[in-house]
Amino acid sequence: MNKQIIFSPNVPAPIGPYSQAVQVGPVLYVSGQIAADVAANQGGVQAETRQVMLSLGELLAAAGMHYRNIVKTSIFLKDMNDFAVVNAVYGEFFTSDFPARETVQVARLPKDVSVEISVIAYQE
Repeated sequence: MNKQIIFSPNVPAPIGPYSQAVQVGPVLYVSGQIAADVAANQGGVQAETRQVMLSLGELLAAAGMHYRNIVKTSIFLKDMNDFAVVNAVYGEFFTSDFPARETVQVARLPKDVSVEISVIAYQE
């Protein structure tokens, strides 16, 4: 097994004992990303989602990948009423060949953010 830890200085550091992303062969597992700074500044779920998607892009780039390499996305929301807003921002980052996805409401997210997103990407 060829396991490589992926790190980007352009993404907030992990808030626990985990890596930003781990690549095993052609598969990249990206830990859930949050936008704690945006949330603290009360930027709203739209701004949080955009920052999360940009952070995901930074980690994909650090592994030599792009959004088109994402095959699976998990979205965690504090409030399912935010689904349409999150979905609209998320949709700005994909044009076709959309990844598989689930979106769930959770009781609470780290640092009391409104959204957390993790992805799995694959590079041929």
